[in-house]
Amino acid sequence: MKHGIETASANVRLEEGVRVIEQFLLACYFKPGISTKELARCLFLPVPVAAAIKKELIKAGALRQADGVFCTPRGKGWIEDDWGYQGLDERVYRELLDNELETTLLYREVFPELSDLLQMRPQVDVQIDQSHCTPQTSLRRAVLCLRQHSLIGKKILCIGDDDLVSISIGLLLKRLFPADSHGKTHIEVVDLDLRYLDHISQIASERALPITCHIHDLRKPLPAKLLGRFDCFFTDPPYTLQGMGLFVSRGISALKKQSGHPIFLSFAHKSPAFMLAMQREFVQMGLSVTATLPGFNEYVGAEMIANRSQMLILQTTERTGPAYMDAFTNALYTGEVKRTLRTYRCKRCSRTHQVGVHCDHATIEALKKQGCPGCGSRVFLLVEKTEIARKAGNK
Repeated sequence: MKHGIETASANVRLEEGVRVIEQFLLACYFKPGISTKELARCLFLPVPVAAAIKKELIKAGALRQADGVFCTPRGKGWIEDDWGYQGLDERVYRELLDNELETTLLYREVFPELSDLLQMRPQVDVQIDQSHCTPQTSLRRAVLCLRQHSLIGKKILCIGDDDLVSISIGLLLKRLFPADSHGKTHIEVVDLDLRYLDHISQIASERALPITCHIHDLRKPLPAKLLGRFDCFFTDPPYTLQGMGLFVSRGISALKKQSGHPIFLSFAHKSPAFMLAMQREFVQMGLSVTATLPGFNEYVGAEMIANRSQMLILQTTERTGPAYMDAFTNALYTGEVKRTLRTYRCKRCSRTHQVGVHCDHATIEALKKQGCPGCGSRVFLLVEKTEIARKAGNK
């Protein structure tokens, strides 16, 4: 099967890569008798290119032309056995592709369980820019992966997963494949925080979800066992230019060396100047931006970004490569890149406390957890905020 798909791609000389051939065959599988013109419209291809792909797949024995285009038994075997679509609940699949997530039966069935699991997440560590997304957002990301044809039968990597996207994908798979026949799909998680990895591993074990976790500091290159293996990845990195560049670079190193692999990047809404700098980073890494979805992600208690961020869908090209390949030693997280000293006043006793990287309390969350040393209150008012200049030579 793999040889046939790659041969068709090579003969047509598709710059989009083999994923377009896969999507072409899937369209014929789910819509038997589809016309060449409709295939071209569905995949955003010129009609002559669609006709050339059809010709190559007929030559490979995967399609036949009758009154429209149909999969042959060989083509169906590729999709069901090799790609992992055997046992798919097509009603649920089609409903997710054609309707708003919140109106689907899957949402009503999966959301309550997912909501309970996300409520049990460990507390965020704001020093490493963690922030919990809502259960709706986590599930929305999983469905987006499905709609981008990057879920069933794929190897998916989550680079940092305090949002439990891996769990959302796993629960989605179980509903798509009621007989648990989703053995071709694998999800792996890389994170620095062992608390989240333990939480994800426990849920995966209890529910037989195909998830493997790895503890790893992304300041260091990924281990060899993770390189060049994945079909897509999710990341919600620190909202700094360095954080975005590093996390995306590590993800690129984990992807298969082919054009057309999607990257699901969640990132804060930024100024035009910042977004221009981000786009320069994308160009440097050989990535194209295929979609920007403003306000796609919603968070719990992330007032600094108005509880919302955008979803950027990037795609690899023949020129894709990581911007960072070696160990990263510069400032990375928001608190490192933009250091601030905040002064808070206890609402009960009016005692003031300083919060910052080099203070007794690095974050307001840490101060609230301990309580005011004078009276024990956990209610504080921000009275002053000062940006601390970084020492010369630091980046």
